[in-house]
Amino acid sequence: MAPCRSLIFRASDMTQRFIPEHTGEVAAVVREARQERVRLEVVAGGSRRGYGRAVDADAVLDVSRLAGVIDYDPAELVLTARPATPMSEIAALLAGEGQHLAFEPGDQGPLWGAPAGSGTLGGMLAYGLGGPRRPAAGAPRDHFLGFEAVNGFGDIFSAGGKVIKNVTGYDLPKLLAGSMGTLAVLTEVTVKALPAPPHAVTLGLEGLTIAGAVRAMSDALNSPAGVSGAAYLPRGHAAIDDKPLTLLRLEGVPVSVSERVDHLRGLLATTSSRISLLESSAATALWADLAAVHPFAEKDDEIVWRVSLPPSTASAFLSALPQAVEARWFCDWGGGLIWLFLPPNEDGHAATMRAVLAQVAGRDGHATLMRAPEEIRRVQSPFQPLEAGLAALSVRVKERFDPDGILNPGRLYGSL
Repeated sequence: MAPCRSLIFRASDMTQRFIPEHTGEVAAVVREARQERVRLEVVAGGSRRGYGRAVDADAVLDVSRLAGVIDYDPAELVLTARPATPMSEIAALLAGEGQHLAFEPGDQGPLWGAPAGSGTLGGMLAYGLGGPRRPAAGAPRDHFLGFEAVNGFGDIFSAGGKVIKNVTGYDLPKLLAGSMGTLAVLTEVTVKALPAPPHAVTLGLEGLTIAGAVRAMSDALNSPAGVSGAAYLPRGHAAIDDKPLTLLRLEGVPVSVSERVDHLRGLLATTSSRISLLESSAATALWADLAAVHPFAEKDDEIVWRVSLPPSTASAFLSALPQAVEARWFCDWGGGLIWLFLPPNEDGHAATMRAVLAQVAGRDGHATLMRAPEEIRRVQSPFQPLEAGLAALSVRVKERFDPDGILNPGRLYGSL
């Protein structure tokens, strides 16, 4: 490790790792990297290094020492922390006050071979994907209030604030959420917390086909029952009988939940011959598994895709997949999200995924290659190809924040 107070990028050693201890040192590393034309891979916990394109970097900017909660005000539902703060620490702190991050981030690090619990707050925001509660609570970007960061010039800047209604001008937290460290290096972040529901019940509708399950989930989500999770498992789960199961979660105070359960039972009485209540601990574990995804990837070499599309097209998409693909899958978000687990092949099934999605959903679908060997991710874009106008806009945004392309070069697209 080269000390951050006397930075020297050596052309003969492009495997250097810089580990700054505060924002000023991050800025110093980036400024010198820009001057020396050295490209940086930005990491904290490193739990998602296998996601997206492989980064073509010359050195590593490791922000793992930028950890710890700076301020937490339970009364104001606001938490400020450094980016490398473990998500497990954040969850425990919030739980102690009866609060949580409502978008339900999953512990997906093991999907890429990282240890369980190694995810960080900054990595989660850079990743930008929500869990099963996404249709009801929104994505991480909807709970990202403010930040301090260092851009590709080596300048320290901030945006947003520490109160919910404090955004003027451009809402930069939403821009940085999901940008995978390609625009700036986060050094401090502020997120919104919400009261955790005191009670939760999960209904299980047995034996439905995917088409019937999507109809049932749509009816439930569009009802006044306040469903906070809607998923479909075509072959069950280790905690329950091995049969198709449609899951509907209701959360809130017990008396309200009980009334809404009765409402859903009546609404869906003609949909399924058997509607049961899942045992509480089994249901909690099941929703955590759905958020984490990894428990469903049975083999480490499986190719994993994440497909977002209109729920009404989910059944058609799955029916259009060639049987030779041998896909295992489950649906979340009422059918709007499909996770697929496939055997290895030369292109990671990219041609098949893109073709079937275009046929079924047109421009309304997005297919992301979540896990594949690096050699495949260097050839096949892991992300849905951008239309020309959006691609040009994305390049212009990148140029405004990181004109020399030194931050996580190529992580999102070849030029981003």
